[in-house]
Amino acid sequence: MKFAFQPQQWPDAIAEIEAAGHEYVENVNDADFLVFNGGPDKFPDPLPSNIRYVQAAFAGVDALYDAGLVRPGDVRWACASGLYDDTVAESTIGLILAQMHMHKTVTLAKSFSVRREIDANKQWLFDGKTVAIIGAGRIAAKLIEMLPVFGVRIVAVTRSGRDVPGADESHAMADAGHVWGTADVFIILAPLTDETRHMINRDVFAQMKPSAVVVNVARGPLVDTDDLVEALQSGQIAGAALDVTEPEPLPDGHPLWDMPNCVITPHTANTFSIIQKRMGGLVVANAAAFEAGERMPNEVNLETGY
Repeated sequence: MKFAFQPQQWPDAIAEIEAAGHEYVENVNDADFLVFNGGPDKFPDPLPSNIRYVQAAFAGVDALYDAGLVRPGDVRWACASGLYDDTVAESTIGLILAQMHMHKTVTLAKSFSVRREIDANKQWLFDGKTVAIIGAGRIAAKLIEMLPVFGVRIVAVTRSGRDVPGADESHAMADAGHVWGTADVFIILAPLTDETRHMINRDVFAQMKPSAVVVNVARGPLVDTDDLVEALQSGQIAGAALDVTEPEPLPDGHPLWDMPNCVITPHTANTFSIIQKRMGGLVVANAAAFEAGERMPNEVNLETGY
């Protein structure tokens, strides 16, 4: 098949796709499928009728979905879900440890004067902690492989409540009210939909332990930022670790920047170097399934947007 790669051309990925027998074309009007790695403002709308499916370069297509570019009944879409499960899982553990070990406290203090404060308040995963994973997809599966070394209890919460391999408990979101008050660490990995937007809010924070830590490596709007600031300032929860925020980027001077109990990374749980390195193989796999008349491994449900 012929493919276009827009708006940025990634030479290594393009070469790998060509090596699998596909032909790269510069003009989207000459392509059978489009590999797209930009934001809504860069998407060719209307999409030419010759495009049979779109391959997005990122795990989530919520921004494109919200912009009305991913439409039910339209062309098929594939995303990059699962391609970065190991890198995001590693970053997630780094965020958890940085927050629980109070790295930002000493960074802001720029002094050993906070040693006693850290000695009194530092938390340890090894200390019998329960980790709740909210949204148990492929990244969660990788985390469930990694976390047992810390001896934690793992609770998986999904929309359906399916049994999640490796988790000590599995619950449906509708039946997981008790989890908010019993877990110590909450890893937010749910997709962003109308149903999940601001799912972590004032009411949820109020149910958590004062020692709880919330980690968001999925989408910023899953957590109500104003409610998070309030929960951190009041001591309702112990801390937060964020790779994504709402708004994003987080503005200069926002209260979260100066809070010692909030660690922030700039949406770098996965990096562009890894994305570009792995993208070609993903495109080839999805294209092969498409040509065979099968559902693509990373095909997006156009009704739900993920």
